[in-house]
Amino acid sequence: MDQEDRIALFLDYENLALGVRDHGGGPPFDFRPIADALAERGRVVVRRAYADWSFFDEDRRMLTRSHVELIEIPQRMGASRKNAADIKMAVDAIELAFERDYISTFVICTGDSDFTPLVHKLRELNKRVIGVGVEKSTSALLPPACDEFLYYDRLEGVEIPAPRTRRGRPARAPEPQRVEQEPEPQPEIEEPARDVDTLAALVAQTVAGLQGSSGGEVTASRLKRTLLRKDPTFSESDYGFRTFGELLRHLADRNVVELAEGPAKGDPEVSLPEQGDRETAFGLLRSVVAELAGAGGSVPLSGLKTQLLRARPDFSEKKLGYRSFLQYCRAAATAGAVDLRWSPEVDDYLLTAARPE
Repeated sequence: MDQEDRIALFLDYENLALGVRDHGGGPPFDFRPIADALAERGRVVVRRAYADWSFFDEDRRMLTRSHVELIEIPQRMGASRKNAADIKMAVDAIELAFERDYISTFVICTGDSDFTPLVHKLRELNKRVIGVGVEKSTSALLPPACDEFLYYDRLEGVEIPAPRTRRGRPARAPEPQRVEQEPEPQPEIEEPARDVDTLAALVAQTVAGLQGSSGGEVTASRLKRTLLRKDPTFSESDYGFRTFGELLRHLADRNVVELAEGPAKGDPEVSLPEQGDRETAFGLLRSVVAELAGAGGSVPLSGLKTQLLRARPDFSEKKLGYRSFLQYCRAAATAGAVDLRWSPEVDDYLLTAARPE
């Protein structure tokens, strides 16, 4: 644990929440995707959000459940005090950088370029800085200043295509859909205590995230710590396994993960299978796209998963380690199975089957 990054998280909440509302076109801001992304990067020891919370009653409850400290910056009648929140957040970050030497990473959640000097100063103090912002409301000056920048819209767990497909529909149509669809992620959080298939997807997604964020080996002990960051109540005994090692061996037998000898006895290295189901699934995507589009044609991302399920009813991108269908399609594009590009004309991603070599 001594080698883990200690992370301090600062949220310019008004900038982030309003950015999601004005440009996301979908569900309101959700803190969970950010928490999951940071759990794969280190141990979050400070969580602070800055705003006039009288304007964010529902958000306040959501953040409190995630143990975020709420810093109140009240606004006076008829006056804007936006800069007051920015200044307070910057002062607190610099103070923490000097007082807490063990904090190695600062996460600044905002799209405001006013925080660029803060980012530069933190990096001068030998701190790693990760930025988080909404893509369409983030200043072009901020991402290059950071060591890493995460667009909220692209985080795993935030669905991108759905809001965009709703924008062209009548105003009354999204409301019943949104009410019915928003509760759906919640059963996915509660279900692992009863569903080993959902657990397999969670483990595969976490291993993929750890491999992508660090590029190093993923040991069983590191994987267990990350799962506990995502869900502090996680226990392999809830799934009928006596030890975490027994759980991993079960998943290895199902070809969800691969196990190899690790740096310490009893702490194996965990990885995702490079061959087998993954290549077969990429081939399935390519063949379906080719069949639908014809030679040289393209098909939109929306509705494509339904076509895959017709060809292979047991298909699930989550069992392959991908949290969303879009992430799976991006991986297939990286592997050369398909070409993937965003089309402003149709307001969707378009896929074209790659030509066999």
